[in-house]
Amino acid sequence: MSKTIAILAPGAMGSAVARRLSEHGARVLTSLEGRSEATRKRAADAGMVGADDNQIASADIILSIVPPGEAVALAERLAALIVRREKKPVVVDCNAVNVDTVQRIEEIIGSAQAPFVDGGIIGFPPQPGGKSPAFYMSGEYAKEVAVLKDFGLDVRIVEGPVGAASALKMSYAGIVKGLAGIGSAMVVAATKAGAADALRDELALSQPAILARLEVALPDMIPKAYRWVAEMREISGFLGPDHPASQIYEGFARWFEHLAEDANGEAADAALMKAFAAGITQKKA
Repeated sequence: MSKTIAILAPGAMGSAVARRLSEHGARVLTSLEGRSEATRKRAADAGMVGADDNQIASADIILSIVPPGEAVALAERLAALIVRREKKPVVVDCNAVNVDTVQRIEEIIGSAQAPFVDGGIIGFPPQPGGKSPAFYMSGEYAKEVAVLKDFGLDVRIVEGPVGAASALKMSYAGIVKGLAGIGSAMVVAATKAGAADALRDELALSQPAILARLEVALPDMIPKAYRWVAEMREISGFLGPDHPASQIYEGFARWFEHLAEDANGEAADAALMKAFAAGITQKKA
């Protein structure tokens, strides 16, 4: 059974998902208007076909995979494309947005009378021969995209309304990336105060699982920090302004913003994080 699936946009996750789908026989479209040569090459390597707006709107399923801050604008663009079409694609928002945001996106897509699915991706972009990240789907039309299992994606239905999948994503990311935020902030602070070796040794004795996680997470998060800023603010919004912990995630957003600026500048804190992680590896050798 053939399916035409549009993925917007062909970033790291979007292109990797496209490769998995095309390898399993799907026709995968994307929009390349105004995109760089590097993005065009990445899309072509993933088997994506550049398409105009009419072709995108005629797909069977549209997957929105963009930075959180772009999700609403893309929904508005998609609604304008499909509002006059008799055959409506199923639109799936796969972005790291909070429940209020995804419900707003549902209203936008609903204004074009198109079926909408709330999605949340947990895991890394699929690699050739590797497993797919988990695609959690919720809402009235979630079972309509279960067909993506036939094209190599790990689709998991969350029994619940639009917002349930996003709530899962927010909660999971809040834990995993929150731990990365705590760990990196304390590692930098300890190193600047001359306590890096002592902290590393104590974690090895009393918290070896945390130390092992930091060994991987610290260098890995440096090039990703800029992408996590908006996600932390979505998590803060998920908790709500009156929740005592919401400011924690606003603080993480500011910390990741700093790390992103540092990485593009002197990379002083990035160097401290890498050195701490390298010290863990050396101790194990």
